[in-house]
Amino acid sequence: MDPSDAGFAAFVAGGWGRFLWTAIVLSGDRHQGEELLQECLVKLYSRWPQVVRKGDPNAYLRRMLVNGNVSRWRRWRRELPVAQAPDRPDDRAVVQEPEDTLRQAVWELPRQQRAVIVLRYFEDLTEKDTAAVLGCSVGAVKSTHARALTKLRQVSSDLTILG
Repeated sequence: MDPSDAGFAAFVAGGWGRFLWTAIVLSGDRHQGEELLQECLVKLYSRWPQVVRKGDPNAYLRRMLVNGNVSRWRRWRRELPVAQAPDRPDDRAVVQEPEDTLRQAVWELPRQQRAVIVLRYFEDLTEKDTAAVLGCSVGAVKSTHARALTKLRQVSSDLTILG
């Protein structure tokens, strides 16, 4: 992988759709996913030569997305309520595509379960690789995965393809 600016641009261009989809599914919202990805790419750019020398930038970015989403979630939990709700509708409430049932079900999972599902199915990582990204044991990934699939199956019988 090229440690130059051109190498970074090629990396982003080559994986943009996959990176964006991962960020959207992790965050549960298209706009938040775009912001999450942009924040992570800015941080990755500042470390690009070191990341390329050390190993796989895809794995590094995945880890940044998961950690960034957790940080955003923690910041959100500290936000104070406002007197009037914003006018912008919740993107998750609009059903436009057949995949929305699955997307909605994944968004409603607790963040750790959602991260496991995203890494296992959307990023196609092994249990071992998922554990490495999340910084936990393979056993924790397996049990979290099983609980997530149970919840997804409760939401829709159409989701039996996940297990």
